[in-house]
Amino acid sequence: MEKGSLVLIDLSGRVKETGEVIETNVEADAKKFGVFDEAKKYEPRLVAVGEDWVLKGLDEAIISAKLNKRVVLDISPEKAFGARDPNKVRRIPLRKLGEKAADLRVGDEVEIDNRIGLVRFIGSGRTQLDFNHRYAGKVLTYDFKITKKLETDYEKTMSLLRRRLPIEEGKISLNIKNDEITISIPQEAYLTEGLQIIKKAASTDIFKYIENVNKVTYLEIYESQKPKKTKITAKKKIKSKQTQPLPKTAKKKIKSKQAQPLPKTAKSK
Repeated sequence: MEKGSLVLIDLSGRVKETGEVIETNVEADAKKFGVFDEAKKYEPRLVAVGEDWVLKGLDEAIISAKLNKRVVLDISPEKAFGARDPNKVRRIPLRKLGEKAADLRVGDEVEIDNRIGLVRFIGSGRTQLDFNHRYAGKVLTYDFKITKKLETDYEKTMSLLRRRLPIEEGKISLNIKNDEITISIPQEAYLTEGLQIIKKAASTDIFKYIENVNKVTYLEIYESQKPKKTKITAKKKIKSKQTQPLPKTAKKKIKSKQAQPLPKTAKSK
């Protein structure tokens, strides 16, 4: 695969020593490893080849991989989450964690001093926090397959947008004309947190990975939820009045009134 190509991949990653599942976007693997989540949508992941969108060891393997060919490899810590650093392990008083301390358990992650630490030990009013990555020093086993290489501007744009904004493809409308792309996103996404940042980031990706695109326009369309009323035109009403026949009784009254002679008393005067 060429550097910068956009591909879709199925992958599953585990810690080699323990078999702990790190990630998977394959439903069958999720069920096999006992981590299936009904609320999650399992679908191939978008990856820009050689652009550090995945772990270094995995990125290198994708470059040399063939389409639809399964690859299984072990990734060393140096090309995964790095080696463990003993200097990143600290003991701190539980009181420093405030109200969180009462519910703290070994294996929990805690944010302190703008860093995430993993709880390794609790005792004697103190806790040991490990600020190394959870999988630092671990050899990882990855099983992946490239399922598709994106070729058209439509496929690339849709995938780049959905990478930032997880919306069903059928709810997004794209119009690509010359060097301009117009994107209509559904109303349900308008209140997404950080939407403006998401649109900016997606636009940057589009300019980078799709040639000859110089303008991206986002449309937000608001539609009334009121039910539409059926209108009756004035023309139909008028026609109805014109064609309606007069009642027979009305005709008789008019005829009778015209034929009635003057009284004799009126003539003598």
